[in-house]
Amino acid sequence: MAPDSATGSGPTARRLVLGSQLRRLREAKGVSREDAGYAIRGSGSKISRLELGRVGFKERDVEDLLTLYGIADADERESFLDLVRRSNEPGWWNRYNDLIAPWFQDFVGLEESASRIQTFELQFVPGLLQTERYARAIASQGRPESADDEIDRRVRLRMQRQRLFVRPKAPRLWAVLDESVLHRPIGGKDVMREQLESLLEATQLPNVSVQILPFSLGHSSAEGAYTILRFAEPEIPDIVYLEHLCGALYLDKPEEIELYSKVSHRLAVDALTPEDTRKLLRKHLDDH
Repeated sequence: MAPDSATGSGPTARRLVLGSQLRRLREAKGVSREDAGYAIRGSGSKISRLELGRVGFKERDVEDLLTLYGIADADERESFLDLVRRSNEPGWWNRYNDLIAPWFQDFVGLEESASRIQTFELQFVPGLLQTERYARAIASQGRPESADDEIDRRVRLRMQRQRLFVRPKAPRLWAVLDESVLHRPIGGKDVMREQLESLLEATQLPNVSVQILPFSLGHSSAEGAYTILRFAEPEIPDIVYLEHLCGALYLDKPEEIELYSKVSHRLAVDALTPEDTRKLLRKHLDDH
């Protein structure tokens, strides 16, 4: 089967689809990872990384693997090789590679390919809903050594990510925010007010749902912030993204996805409804 289901996706999604298709071909042929690795002058662990979409592909390697897996049809081989070329195209975020860590580059690539994004935040308004001034306050915080140009580029990167929502097939965003986010005056009173007004406007978008987790709950079923990325391509598994001080974790095992999905469902029940969230935002703006 030619891997044509990622035609409209970004390079990161294409890489994941290509890796998944190559894994299916290998398994159908009964070839071990070690033997496949030998065929491309590599190892079994290299095949594992390729099949998981963790590294880029070389046309020569894919040609050799297709031959090993018995794919002789010229059109089918060309479909795979075309996907190799398109999966190696630089993403728009590559111009910011000097600013962002490799593990976050992966997230941006996955984010732009997702069809549904579920996120839970404890401290900040999610990046996809931040105003420029709010984003600038966050980019400046704790970085006294950062040059103004570097901060400008960090803000532009965040604003560029938000262009997801002006695409013809914009993803669905569902965000749950701890109520403390509303009371943390990032950037000062004026910046925060502008941000809350923008957040209120975003709740009117048909593909955006925002819920506030109230203080009155006491505690939540989630221990920390996380994001679940879901994809239209059946070859790409759901992915849970967890960020920490030294990097990030990408979870994609079925049992991990199931756990975070259950937590998300619980948060949706515990949090204020989208309409009550809008009422709380309006009240907070009126009171401040």
